[in-house]
Amino acid sequence: MEYETILFEKRARVAYLTLNRPKRANTITDRLGAEINHALDEIAADKEIHAIILTGAGKHFCAGADLREPTSGGRVSVVSFISHLEDVRVPVICAINGSAMGGGCEIALACDIRIAAEGIELGLPEIGFGALPAGGGTQRLPRLVGSAKAKELILTGLPIEADEALRIGLVNHVVPAEELMPRCEEMAAVFAQRARFALSAAKYLINEGVKLNLEAGLKLEHQVIGKMASKRERAEAVKQAMETQATYANIFGKSKR
Repeated sequence: MEYETILFEKRARVAYLTLNRPKRANTITDRLGAEINHALDEIAADKEIHAIILTGAGKHFCAGADLREPTSGGRVSVVSFISHLEDVRVPVICAINGSAMGGGCEIALACDIRIAAEGIELGLPEIGFGALPAGGGTQRLPRLVGSAKAKELILTGLPIEADEALRIGLVNHVVPAEELMPRCEEMAAVFAQRARFALSAAKYLINEGVKLNLEAGLKLEHQVIGKMASKRERAEAVKQAMETQATYANIFGKSKR
């Protein structure tokens, strides 16, 4: 596929996805959703990719759906690519470089790690025009920040700034704008050192576990961990950890003496 609404590149085990409609505040269209879906399929098939960094071009992250160019499938197409983003089996770091409103906030909610630039705003304003955040916002936000805060944000439709988002757990970190991508790349570099099969299994277990009671979650954990990798893959992961990760190198090195 030739990409028109996103930028997509791979560097050093990290895939970079950039929403690239800056003149339209990176708003969502059918084409943008289809291109993200295609890129995610390519990433899933590339075993060298261990992390994704998702951001927006220009001064906005994403202002939601493009109301001048409504999606042919309504919210269905939006839900499709956001769910795909959540389910892709490598960690997704969202670099929130500017305002993330409506569907833009819902995109961020589907990512695994959210790092925001100081001063940016996030919000789900749909109720203000008689709609609801139907890209997963009514379900993901309460799971992330609790039902009381989620109700406040969704029922008022009022945005919050990055510092408040950090306080309530909506984002993981807030950094100066010039430090945003370096911070995201620093975290992606950590993921790049981890075994991809372990990253995938951990992400799957966490995503599925929150839907289950503890007993069912523990059972799923046992099932997945028991078959997540071959003996060869595990041996290679241990070898790599001893060679590249100081913590393990020090522990195992001392045990040999």
